[in-house]
Amino acid sequence: MTKAISILGCTGSIGRQTAAVAEHLGLRVAALSAQRRIDLLEEQARRFRPSFVAVYDEAAARQFKIAVADTNIRVGSGLEGLIEAAALDESDCVVTAVSGAIGLRPTLEAIRAKKRIALANKETLVCAGRLVMAAARAEGAEIVPVDSEHSAIFQCLTGRGEGELKKILLTGSGGPFRGRPRAELENVTPAQAVSHPNWSMGAKISVDSATMMNKGLEFIEAMHLFGVTPDDIQVVIHPQSVIHSMVELVDGTVIAQLGVPDMGLPIQLALTYPQRCESMFEHLDFWHLRDLSFEAPDYEKTPCLRLAMDCARAGGLAPCVMSAANEVAVHAFLRGELGYNRIYDAAAAAVEAIGNVENPDLETILAADRAARDFVTEKYL
Repeated sequence: MTKAISILGCTGSIGRQTAAVAEHLGLRVAALSAQRRIDLLEEQARRFRPSFVAVYDEAAARQFKIAVADTNIRVGSGLEGLIEAAALDESDCVVTAVSGAIGLRPTLEAIRAKKRIALANKETLVCAGRLVMAAARAEGAEIVPVDSEHSAIFQCLTGRGEGELKKILLTGSGGPFRGRPRAELENVTPAQAVSHPNWSMGAKISVDSATMMNKGLEFIEAMHLFGVTPDDIQVVIHPQSVIHSMVELVDGTVIAQLGVPDMGLPIQLALTYPQRCESMFEHLDFWHLRDLSFEAPDYEKTPCLRLAMDCARAGGLAPCVMSAANEVAVHAFLRGELGYNRIYDAAAAAVEAIGNVENPDLETILAADRAARDFVTEKYL
């Protein structure tokens, strides 16, 4: 079981829930990192007393250093600070809860330092899954997924022998606009898009859930985590979010993982695996479950999901370009600068405009990430 953790992205939704779980379990928080929310970061730092805190924004880092001058906390900044937090000797587990490709280098450094990676940053595997998983195998580093769907698959596959898996059944609620034609969503507001029917999440991931881009990113992530092809994964819409995902075995047996829709559960498992501990979360009450329903995704109504699955099959730089373009477009939508349906348009156009490369190295991936962001900024904002 983990003894000390570093939380990268501690002020975000997953980061705050991780802090709560760590407190419940009595784990030491050795390092924290945040982008710039220094008010909440200071509150966490004073509560957990980590030895090191990284603030990505340089100006915010200077302010934070003044704010905690009465403590012994060391303060770092920029990408270097984030990498130091990820590779800190005192931590045996790194929770990667930062958003975007910014998490890629710190994750690789944590792998080189042979940490357990509690992976909550989708973009790390979407952009560079081949490189990251190869590095983890070479270093003997353990990657335990935090996403509820991947945690479910991970649990369903535990103890399975090689060759037993036939298909991954990746479930998704369908988001707040399930079943509505794309034409009806032209004037969707950010407030409507972040109002998820089942989950409490950050704004960006909530919008991704609404467009179903999130499910597409998870599709790509699952390929790398579990060493399967796109044809080995089937997306299943499950509006109740009780079954977090399933696996079908070669003999036709289907194994599912069920639980209340609370991210604290997969976070806790990632920190305690292979042990299980009492949690502070609600338990599933089968007497009050009314129904569990399933349906196929409608790709015409959710073109972001279709785009992501196409990029998964294309491989190379395509997933990275799509993810980066989507990230810029979503944040523009949240600021009121881009229409909801234009999120897909921007991501699809970036994939079309930026050429693909098979088996890219890290620098090529990071360059493609920057190119995709620049493309959306110049063409759509």
